[in-house]
Amino acid sequence: MLLVNQNIAKAILLSLCLLLGSCYPGMKKEATVPSEALEQITFFYPTFSDDMDRDSLLAAIENSIEYLNRLPADRILHYGPHSFTSRQVLDSQKAFLQFLQENPNPSQVNKKIEEDFLVYRATGGKKSDNVLFTGYFEPLYEASLIPDSVYRYPLYRKPDDLTTLDLSGFGSRFKGQKIIGRMVGKGFVPYYTKVDIDEKGVLKGRGLEIAWLKDPIDVAFLQIQGSGKLTLRDGSTISAGYSAKNGLPYKSIGRYMIDEGFLTKKEMSMQAIRSCLAKHPKIVRDVLSYNLSYVFFRRLKKGPLGNIGVQLTPGRSIATDSKLFPKGALGFITCKKPTIDSAGMVTGWKEFSRFVLNQDTGGAIRGAGRADIFWGSGLYAEAAAGHQNHEGELYILIKKP
Repeated sequence: MLLVNQNIAKAILLSLCLLLGSCYPGMKKEATVPSEALEQITFFYPTFSDDMDRDSLLAAIENSIEYLNRLPADRILHYGPHSFTSRQVLDSQKAFLQFLQENPNPSQVNKKIEEDFLVYRATGGKKSDNVLFTGYFEPLYEASLIPDSVYRYPLYRKPDDLTTLDLSGFGSRFKGQKIIGRMVGKGFVPYYTKVDIDEKGVLKGRGLEIAWLKDPIDVAFLQIQGSGKLTLRDGSTISAGYSAKNGLPYKSIGRYMIDEGFLTKKEMSMQAIRSCLAKHPKIVRDVLSYNLSYVFFRRLKKGPLGNIGVQLTPGRSIATDSKLFPKGALGFITCKKPTIDSAGMVTGWKEFSRFVLNQDTGGAIRGAGRADIFWGSGLYAEAAAGHQNHEGELYILIKKP
């Protein structure tokens, strides 16, 4: 009965908002600073139900605690309109971890959060108050440490001449801004483009290759995912993770293929992109060259790692815009996830909700209306990452001071 009453109240509130015109989508401002990305809620809490196992959540929280322990205790982290020290965030996550270890039931979890935690809701993008969730995973590709006629597409580590300049010292209007490029004589210029690297071979002969792959599409997808495992000829595997990028803007090859009529928006998925390129090899060069951003990798002892330097937990780690959302934060999401058959084909979608940790970011994840779910590796992860494109809700939690 309480849930029904809450839904009625929400409907009434929404109706009033629309009548007054204050919620008209065209009037919605897109968040550009942390204070606009999250808004505190004090009623209409979601039901904090979790569809995953408790151990994975404990592991994800412990990873965020590892990150928070590395920060100065007085480092300021922004939770929407409010600011907290890293020590406060650390204490909050330790408290929640200890509470979970007591094995509380769902009712106790909801009561604990409503009584002891501040809850913030992501404000969404320009056109929606919700968050668009996509997915990523850890792919597995065949590779070789020695190039030949089969393995001829290199995966590069970060070049020594790739330089990042912090512009903060040039005035307040440049605060927090950085540019990436390289020195040429006494000048600073943009770094090499994807065409320079892939087609002109400007990095060849510098000993930067981590491994060689069979297919340029594999390299492109690995750059989009940000990490992956490589199976070598002897059966062993190595992990490769994000190290740096060339500083040029990320441009979606999926969007390009829709705009050019190669795929429709409805059929768009990672799997559809690969299938289309396999059928039309003549367009591969143009499609892959459309994305100006180029990612460099490093070998990992364990992985994959998020942008806060901790191991990602499948289904629990998410990526958001690092300029807007607090790194390492405890979150909660509601969205849809796929059901698949034995061949990895999506057979349907079902509602789900769970606690997550904000442990990564991505070139395509920009604004308060975007988030990426890390699904792990394997058949389900690849299907979920390839097809995930649904709106949902993102909440960020912290214990009350």
